[in-house]
Amino acid sequence: MIFQFADPWYLLLLALLPVLFFLLGRRGRSGAVRFPSTLLAGQIAAFVRRRPGRWRAALRWLALALLIAALARPQTGEELTSTRSSGLDILLAVDLSTSMWAHDFQLNGVRVDRLTAVQSVVRDFIEGRDADRMGLLAFAAQPYLVSPLTLNHDWLQRRLGDLRIGQIEDGTAIGSAIGSATRRLRELEADSRVLILLTDGANNRGQLEPVPAAEAAAAYGIRIYTIGVGREGRVPYPARFDRDGQPLRNRDGRIALRAAPSDIDLETLREIADLTEGRYYHATSLENLRDIYAEIDQLEKTEVELKVRRLYTDVFAIPLLAGLALLLLDLLLRETRYRRVP
Repeated sequence: MIFQFADPWYLLLLALLPVLFFLLGRRGRSGAVRFPSTLLAGQIAAFVRRRPGRWRAALRWLALALLIAALARPQTGEELTSTRSSGLDILLAVDLSTSMWAHDFQLNGVRVDRLTAVQSVVRDFIEGRDADRMGLLAFAAQPYLVSPLTLNHDWLQRRLGDLRIGQIEDGTAIGSAIGSATRRLRELEADSRVLILLTDGANNRGQLEPVPAAEAAAAYGIRIYTIGVGREGRVPYPARFDRDGQPLRNRDGRIALRAAPSDIDLETLREIADLTEGRYYHATSLENLRDIYAEIDQLEKTEVELKVRRLYTDVFAIPLLAGLALLLLDLLLRETRYRRVP
């Protein structure tokens, strides 16, 4: 609900009311009856009803103020807004291979696996881009479309939270993931189409190699940002797994870890980004990963056109009727209960 005066200049008349009040007060009131002697006037006054005085005058001044407010045409209304984005489509590709179990990230001072760290950062990235259509693609030995491109980011957040390592047959099919993303994005009529590919390994599955897949994506104008996640060399990795593929814990509740080699092909990720005019990143800490997604967020800004429409309804009748009612009340009182002697 919004409020305004259509002709606010009339409100300047309110400033004249104190001046008028002062001038009338100096002149005083005229007598109702002339007497040749003050003794006679005093005798008559004993039988005259006491007059209300100030509060009746206040009625008239309030009525005048309400009539001035009515002249200014008060209005109430509603503000309707609509937005139109520039049409940026973003597909997020996340690696779910078992190498993502590596615990070389820390979240709130606690060592966590790579997927948990990625989910916490991507969740904030999605939340900050409510004007863009976004989708989610998971991959391991093969790609899997978790969520199509959508503006329903609540649904997308839930699907992101449902990602689990081991949902897909183990492996790292980077080329197949790029090919699947290209098929999803190439038919869309968007001003800009972006793939953010996150992986911690080297391509070892699938029939499509990463570089030819990137060349095909570039031919369709798809820009790819590649993120290599995790440290190189030997990293903490779960020592044992149960039958469901979940890490086993020690008696103290902590996951038993051992040192394992980290196999990540950073050179290929750099080449993919260069071929598609994107950018390549390497995240080795949670803070580093947050900075990467923040930079991508700045590079891929969405232009949003905001249209505002206001619908107003005149309500000047309210102060007008209120002012007239007060004047009528004052008139009735003057002619009845507080009638003056002619």
